[in-house]
Amino acid sequence: MSENSHESKQWLWLLIIGLVLVAIGNFAITEHGWLKGIVLGIGGLIVVFASSEMMIHAVDGYAKRKKMNSFVAGTMAGLSSNIPELVMLAFVLLATPRVGFIVTILTLHVGAAAFGIYCAMLPRDVEGHAELPKPLVGLSTDLYAAAAGVFFSIGAIMLLMKSFSTSSDASAALTVQDLYVFGTILLLIQVFAVARLVKRFSKQHKPESAEDVPVEPNKDGHLMSMGMILAFGIAGLAVSVIGGHAVGEFASILVHKLEAAGYSQMFGAIILSVFASAG
Repeated sequence: MSENSHESKQWLWLLIIGLVLVAIGNFAITEHGWLKGIVLGIGGLIVVFASSEMMIHAVDGYAKRKKMNSFVAGTMAGLSSNIPELVMLAFVLLATPRVGFIVTILTLHVGAAAFGIYCAMLPRDVEGHAELPKPLVGLSTDLYAAAAGVFFSIGAIMLLMKSFSTSSDASAALTVQDLYVFGTILLLIQVFAVARLVKRFSKQHKPESAEDVPVEPNKDGHLMSMGMILAFGIAGLAVSVIGGHAVGEFASILVHKLEAAGYSQMFGAIILSVFASAG
């Protein structure tokens, strides 16, 4: 078996192992203890990994058919791979809303730290300057600033409410409507970023960097059919629900067991953020 063929089947093995663990956790282990939670957590996370790979396969096949450049295809693949993780976080929020919110914030911080490490490890020129990919700089500078401004506003508001509220002031908190507003703004920023990305690179133009070239097709010239692309996408979304539900069950068990042992919810949130960030 060739190396490429082996890599292309890794998602299948991950999916099988994850589904087996989830089945064991749901049907073979009846007691809602640590063993059930750990098996469901590991199995659900593996299923989410596999579903992310399936979504990436779908986007990669579509990118080769449409001759997208590497930057657009990579961005689309990254967005699609986040869909299973969003499903997983949704189930965590349903199981433990407060912990789920903390996990989401911590996950964003880990993502920002990962991007910072990526920037620090970029190759540098003779003057010691690192250069980000030109499409990233040209399209995303203002959008990063906008998103950073929203996050800074949220943090400042939370800090002010914490500093100036009193124990009798029950209204000093972000309401559901506040979070809807912030979430909508961030989603609009992402939609605008994708729209600009596709609009700029969907027509004929002069390549600006190494990333601004079409995705290379398979060596045998075979393109994935639209039916197969849809099958990967739908199947990836379906199994992500299974994996996300399992991780949500793990979150519920983890929080209840830690609270019973006298630990705060923040401790459980930190552990769950490791699961979410690993995705």
